[in-house]
Amino acid sequence: MKVLHKGFAILLSLALLFTMAGCGSGSGDNTEPQITGVKDGVVEAGSEFNALEGVTASDAEDGDITSQIVIESTPALEFKNGKVTPDKAGEYELVYSVTDKGGAKAEAYATLTVTRQTGEPVVYKEFDFGAEHAIDNKGWTVNVAENASATGELKQGAYVFEIATPGEGDGDIRLVKSGMALKAADYRIKVWVKSTENTYAHLIARDESTDEWKTFGAAFNLPIGQEIAPLELNFTVEEEGSAEIMINLGKITPNPDNPSDTTPDNFVVTIDKIEIYEISGNETRNPVFTNDFAGAGEESVIVSAGDGAAAGTSFEGDAAKVTVDAYPTEGGVWSIKADIALPEIAIEQGTKYYYSFKMNAENGQSGECLVESASQSDANRVHFNGFSAGAGEEIEVSGVFTADSAVADPVIRLQIGNPSEGVTSNSILIDDVVFGVVEGDLETVKTIDAFTAYGVGSVNESNSDYPWSTFNGTDEDNERGVGTIWNENGSFFYRIDQGGTTDWLNKLICGYGENPLTLEADSYYTVEITAKADKNVSCGFYLNPLGGWDPRLSERIDFTTQEQTFSFTTTDTFIMDMDFEMLFQFGSEETAQLGDVTIEISNITIYQMRVN
Repeated sequence: MKVLHKGFAILLSLALLFTMAGCGSGSGDNTEPQITGVKDGVVEAGSEFNALEGVTASDAEDGDITSQIVIESTPALEFKNGKVTPDKAGEYELVYSVTDKGGAKAEAYATLTVTRQTGEPVVYKEFDFGAEHAIDNKGWTVNVAENASATGELKQGAYVFEIATPGEGDGDIRLVKSGMALKAADYRIKVWVKSTENTYAHLIARDESTDEWKTFGAAFNLPIGQEIAPLELNFTVEEEGSAEIMINLGKITPNPDNPSDTTPDNFVVTIDKIEIYEISGNETRNPVFTNDFAGAGEESVIVSAGDGAAAGTSFEGDAAKVTVDAYPTEGGVWSIKADIALPEIAIEQGTKYYYSFKMNAENGQSGECLVESASQSDANRVHFNGFSAGAGEEIEVSGVFTADSAVADPVIRLQIGNPSEGVTSNSILIDDVVFGVVEGDLETVKTIDAFTAYGVGSVNESNSDYPWSTFNGTDEDNERGVGTIWNENGSFFYRIDQGGTTDWLNKLICGYGENPLTLEADSYYTVEITAKADKNVSCGFYLNPLGGWDPRLSERIDFTTQEQTFSFTTTDTFIMDMDFEMLFQFGSEETAQLGDVTIEISNITIYQMRVN
């Protein structure tokens, strides 16, 4: 047997040791450690904050290394065992870091908001949802003939007809508005209505200037379905006059040869609102810019993306193509922007403009369409609109506006977000862009007869104890968004009869226009909300000062069928009393798929904590 030299044996042993070490936790295979549980925090000045509460650090090779986390702050704070007692109010940016034995490092970030010292919370405002309010019928009255068994009354924010039997003729059940003054103009009546059973209506504008039966126009056998939709009547008046508008809900059989297709028994008809348009004058549209993207340059559509989104632009045939590779993972929902250039155009204050373009999205897509400054964004915005396209559906996006300010560098800006459920990418084609000037004296005056005790046009419009209102996307002639509000049995109700696809098409608002929610200076506020819904539905909740967009609260609320209490506290004060709006914004692709959904709020209390 051959004997190894002693020195050689030692060298061989050392080589084996180095080889074994390299197979384990050497730097070549070392994994980066992980920090979890880091989140923003809020603490009152003079109170202790534990930055490590719920925070852990782990490493595949070294195991639990939470004790090795180092926390640094800007401005500087001195942490001891992860704890600190800050004495100055303000925001502190925290950096959590940890390094494993192999030298790999991980970092996580959070913001610590230190509020000023305050007194105990006191009730600043507690809304009373138990009071009874008179409701203006806006001149609409109910007529029910003796041979019909039905009632019609104002309740639950609407005109509600409970019909056991519809009588023998269409006029046996009516909602009527008499004495509507007319001028030489075109008119459009839209009745937003739904029924528990499929039925029919006649919509008639009777000429009141003669004893003979004469109409300005009529629309017959209009179907009413179980989802809210508008009945529509259009007519033209040649000279001044007066009309009686009739919505006939009695017995209607469109086809006598099919008597089974008729008004049913035992159903409920709900009318949320009635819109009246008066259209007079004439106009011409003069295009000043067009672009069909044939041979277009790269600057014709510019795409930007933030908050984790990824998107770009290219050209496909004669269309511009916006490709969304990833939607935002955090931050704002409108983090993808596609700017359609309007070269050599300057918008003048007080001038009326129009635009249109075609859009086709591979997957369903909604968003906002704005006309604003390319460089100053919403600081110089002259038009706000929305769009919603189904998968593979070509739509035309258009708008008309009178500029309330001048814009030297305008673009048509598409803000894209809120993808349909399950959609992670998209391809959007844009074509046939037209932008121009509107000339003439065409004027459209729209009146909305809504049947609620709250909001603009109601008896409580200026009552600071009841500063509630709702905004529906269809109020401004957007494609979707219908809802109403009322109080009953000590609770406040918001019923969304038709959900919008973007978050501003279904709004419940506290503090609107001439009836703001005023909050005092040198105080923090906690808003406590107790509520439930008949279907699970989510909304954005904001406390925003009137006159701009700078929310002091920006939260998400997930309502469920079980009653919950939500509580949100502001983290800054203001130097003077300020007027606010408190917004519940519901519109989304998911909301649009829900059908009607009702949110019941049993309590909203605002607590004030005055600064010491």
